[in-house]
Amino acid sequence: MKDIDDSKMPLLDHLVELRNRLLWCVAALAISFGVCFYFAQPIYGWLVQPLKNVGQDKLIYTDIFEAFFVQVKVGLFAALMLSFPVFATQIWRFVAPGLYRNEKKAFLPFLLMTPVLFALGASMAYFGAMPVALRFLLGFEGTVGGVTQEALPGVGNYLSFATTFIFGFGVAFQLPVLLMLLERAGIVTRDQLKAGRRYAIVGAFAVAAVLTPPDVVSQLLLAVPLCLLYELALVAIWFTQRRREMTEGGAASEEPETA
Repeated sequence: MKDIDDSKMPLLDHLVELRNRLLWCVAALAISFGVCFYFAQPIYGWLVQPLKNVGQDKLIYTDIFEAFFVQVKVGLFAALMLSFPVFATQIWRFVAPGLYRNEKKAFLPFLLMTPVLFALGASMAYFGAMPVALRFLLGFEGTVGGVTQEALPGVGNYLSFATTFIFGFGVAFQLPVLLMLLERAGIVTRDQLKAGRRYAIVGAFAVAAVLTPPDVVSQLLLAVPLCLLYELALVAIWFTQRRREMTEGGAASEEPETA
């Protein structure tokens, strides 16, 4: 049995194949957007629950078109999440014919881990980080110099806050997959990752500063899990290395001895 499809495909056929995959992605996104836009208000209602749970029960909008565009953004954001499996499947079906069997076996688990880790990151943002950040940020309400200071978040402002948290945490939780792929490709080694731990911590805080609102609490809520995920990736790489060594050792012991 052939380990790879050695048939040759002209460049034009590759471009046609790529176009077809992109069309599937666009169609999936368009259908998902139609469905999600129809349910945009319930989805936004789910997004505002952390705000409601900390005692804020009012959202405002000052631009006449703001509420409508918020529903469009909610529909698009939800459609991207909903259609991601289609994107991943089309990418895999485009790339897989050019991979060896062992490369497919090595790459496929990482592809399957991506949505799981994204969901874990998004769940941590929604159920953990957002409530803590909102309590901190809304804690500045009160009287300042005899003047009442009251939080009146706008619908667009809160949507940006929520999607930044959810998307930022979801993307950041892909760190173990990225590091394991780099190690698997031979770009970095576990020893190099261990030696660069201090730089990774600095990088985690830099990423948190970019992906979260500009307050210390929000940045800590992302930077600390990133540091823990870095350590988790080191442990996972150690296990995969041991497994590869055992597999290679078993294959070598089964080879017949030559006279």
